[in-house]
Amino acid sequence: MILADRLIVLHATKTGERSLVLQCLSRRMGRRSFLVSPGSRTPQAFFLPLSLLDVEIIENPHSDLWRIRSLAAESPLSGIRSNPAKNALTLFMSEVLFRLMRDGTGDAAFFDNCRKHILTLDSLEDNFASFHLWFLLDLCRELGFAPGPESIAPFAGERLQQLSALCGADEASVLLYPLKGEDRSAIATVLLNYLGYHAECHLELRSLAVLREIFA
Repeated sequence: MILADRLIVLHATKTGERSLVLQCLSRRMGRRSFLVSPGSRTPQAFFLPLSLLDVEIIENPHSDLWRIRSLAAESPLSGIRSNPAKNALTLFMSEVLFRLMRDGTGDAAFFDNCRKHILTLDSLEDNFASFHLWFLLDLCRELGFAPGPESIAPFAGERLQQLSALCGADEASVLLYPLKGEDRSAIATVLLNYLGYHAECHLELRSLAVLREIFA
């Protein structure tokens, strides 16, 4: 059976000379791995973190690793791929999802919300230095762990006042909230600890150090 689906790429691992295993969010199946053998003309940008792909998948009843038969970019994400800072943000966001989401978790609504974040980041022209904070806050809400002043307090330390303001803010307010680079890094660490605690996973990310340097 051949299935049409949409994917968000989280991570790509080379296997053999011509094949990749793609760790993805599937709109149909949640977090899932797929095997793909790209042709010589397939753009490598298809396999960068948070690429949005339209695909056809060959179902294999004898293996959990189904093969992607054909793929195309749903969006070129030119606003992201041409901007090193935005690319660093997608690296962070994809690492969060890669470590957080277990195989089979996530549904169409969760996929659509992640896709909305990616397209929003792609379209922003400025004021996106705190985009990862909004992403984490909204991710907590999507997963049922919506933080508030009381629930975040045990994790917040000296950042409680800032976090209390951000927890009740909408996207535009979070992006425009005045923060220094060290503030963003500290708040992101608090939110990762909060999210990891409630999701029962460890979210110490290497990509956070990259954001710390870029948005210092």
